[in-house]
Amino acid sequence: MELEISPLAKPFPDMPQIAGVTLRVARAGYKDWGRCDLTYAELAEGTVVAGVFTKNVCCSSEVELGREQAKAGKARALIVNAGNSNAFTGYRGREAVEQIMGQVAAHLGCAPSEVFVSSTGVIGVPLPKDKARAGVEAVLDAEPCSWEDAARTISTTDTFPKGAMTQAMIGGKTVTLAAIIKGSGMIAPDMATMLGYIFTDAAVSPAFLQQALSAANLRTFSCITVDSDTSTSDTVLAFATAKAGNDPLTGEDSPGADAFTAALLDICRQLSHLVVRDGEGAQKFITVDVTGAVSDESARKIGLAIANSPLIKTAIAGEDANWGRVVMAVGKAGEPADRDRLSIGFGGVWAAKDGQPLADYNEAPVAEHLKGREIDISVDIGLGDGRATVWTCDLTHGYIAINADYRS
Repeated sequence: MELEISPLAKPFPDMPQIAGVTLRVARAGYKDWGRCDLTYAELAEGTVVAGVFTKNVCCSSEVELGREQAKAGKARALIVNAGNSNAFTGYRGREAVEQIMGQVAAHLGCAPSEVFVSSTGVIGVPLPKDKARAGVEAVLDAEPCSWEDAARTISTTDTFPKGAMTQAMIGGKTVTLAAIIKGSGMIAPDMATMLGYIFTDAAVSPAFLQQALSAANLRTFSCITVDSDTSTSDTVLAFATAKAGNDPLTGEDSPGADAFTAALLDICRQLSHLVVRDGEGAQKFITVDVTGAVSDESARKIGLAIANSPLIKTAIAGEDANWGRVVMAVGKAGEPADRDRLSIGFGGVWAAKDGQPLADYNEAPVAEHLKGREIDISVDIGLGDGRATVWTCDLTHGYIAINADYRS
């Protein structure tokens, strides 16, 4: 099925090369499509890695192996297969992953555990070993490619390639972060919610990189949702090549650590927003701001209850300012809330305050706000200082059409 580019799409940014990272793509033919579907990133010796992975207990062998590999903190290569998730495929799926790891490791002269593999696509079909082997052979001989080429190649139902970059100053050295991501459906916040890869030339210890990535994940990838479904393959990996020449960052007290963590948070937020903007069938990008909760985590859970509600998402799709549905979602979240302290607004206009509809509430500016592409929902629980922001999209007929026809 030919997919139209999301109306919320952002143009692919101009992204610089990262020293110590070489990208290549090739066609393995995992699906009957005339495009590249295998991405390879070769990483310089000494590259460190950190990762966050899906909590879905029916995860793929790629996720199981990746979790263990990331603990060692060393990486020399990344392979991403698009069109086949290789999940729920038992020993045959694991053998395919181990074959890829061994093949790339032999080429680089490194340990197989330093080769990370991700796969995305249809669940329940073992990754064909012959296609995987031929695809890896082809990609190892391919010419280096651009970030945009790599971003397109890791895609499945994405309607536009997604990339982001940022920089930070650390000890007088400019450190660059560049990243690509794929994700459009089966998106829900549970550790990681898509396939995302961040590359930086910073010198950073594996432990601190893991700490910084996990913290950024909680405020970005774990605060987005398209359809409340957590994929079997979700992975976010961060690779640091140490080519920028900065003094290594080993902890929060290292000079420049705050600048690096801020940059990592920024690029993760950019990536997470891009995924929501390409939510299957999405027409509107929705920001849910929750304040006044008993804690930040409570605010996040309330925000997700709102963002995951089909009733709210369809109301936004229909441009209906039905704030009663927001009341419902707050009440079902399972978090502390008081009906008589609750306030709800759209686009900066309060519709209800302290548990009561406002007597002078004018729905006209709210209705106008809901006609736009960027929708803001504000909720004040009125109980404490906890706050969180969650991002989602509307739910349209397009989501049904894409997923009813996904395997064809």
